[in-house]
Amino acid sequence: MVSKMLVSLEEMKLYLRVDSEYEDTLILQLLESAEKLCRDIIRADEENLKQAKTGKIAIMYTVAYFYEHREEADYKQLMLTLRSLLFGDRKDGF
Repeated sequence: MVSKMLVSLEEMKLYLRVDSEYEDTLILQLLESAEKLCRDIIRADEENLKQAKTGKIAIMYTVAYFYEHREEADYKQLMLTLRSLLFGDRKDGF
């Protein structure tokens, strides 16, 4: 797992309105995936994602989307939304 995530497990559980510890592992995995996806979209490393104006919101949106749409996720729509959300922080290249 990522050593220091931009969004903590507690923050994410509050955002998702999850009270139990039953899904902590799943939420941590979704956080890790969401951070990587957002880093890939802005073409930057972890530090640049932390500095992105909408980085934290994008991560939380992504985790919530993955969590709520486990069975029927529309990844094309998710990617379009994230690209729009992170457009201002996107680098020209890696």
